[in-house]
Parts: sequence; C-alpha cells; structure tokens
Amino acid sequence: MSKQTNLKMGARVAITLSLCLLALPLVAGVSGCASTRYTQSALEEDHDDATSYRINKAFADDANHADYAGVRVETFKRVVQLSGFVDTQAMKSRAGDLASKAAGTRDVRNNITVKE
Repeated sequence: MSKQTNLKMGARVAITLSLCLLALPLVAGVSGCASTRYTQSALEEDHDDATSYRINKAFADDANHADYAGVRVETFKRVVQLSGFVDTQAMKSRAGDLASKAAGTRDVRNNITVKE
C-alpha cells in the first residue's frame, strides 16, 4: 500500500474512534435510568411498593383470618414474596390467594411457614 492510502485509513480509524468516544456518554446517560435483572427503575420501585401496600391492606381487611402480623410482603419486578409465620395451613393458602389477586402481581412465592 502507498503512504497516502495508509494515511487515509489512519484518518478513518481516528474519526471512527472519536465518534465512538463521543457517543459513549450519550449511551451511558440514556441507560443510566433503565433497570436490569437485579435493579429497578424508580417507577418500577413505586409500582412494587404500591403492590405490597395493596396486599398488606388485603391482609388487614380479611375477615376470615385476622392475624397476618407475622407475614412479611416484599415485591420486586411484580413478583411478590411472602415470608414469616402463621398459625394454620389455611392462613398460608389464603395469604397466597390474596396476594395473587392483588393488582400488579405477576407471580407469588409463598414462603410462609406454618407454626406447629
């Protein structure tokens, strides 16, 4: 190759590299608010908090079983996890049913333990 061709290729590489470096902050800025598998955006967190609130309210309003004080509700990306302790298997099942019927719930993982 001639010296002039090498200079043109070098200039192209330099321009391409410069454009990539200039675009990097833009890409990083746009993706900075997005969620990943392990994180949530602020909007997702607000929705999950609202879902947990609705489930806790359903527990408080449940006339069949008055005591869900030992149950903890956590929501992440619309997946609800129930944990804690209840007195009967019926209470555990009812808690899972109430959680699955709440708006904003995609899946329920019922890890409640029945006291024996």
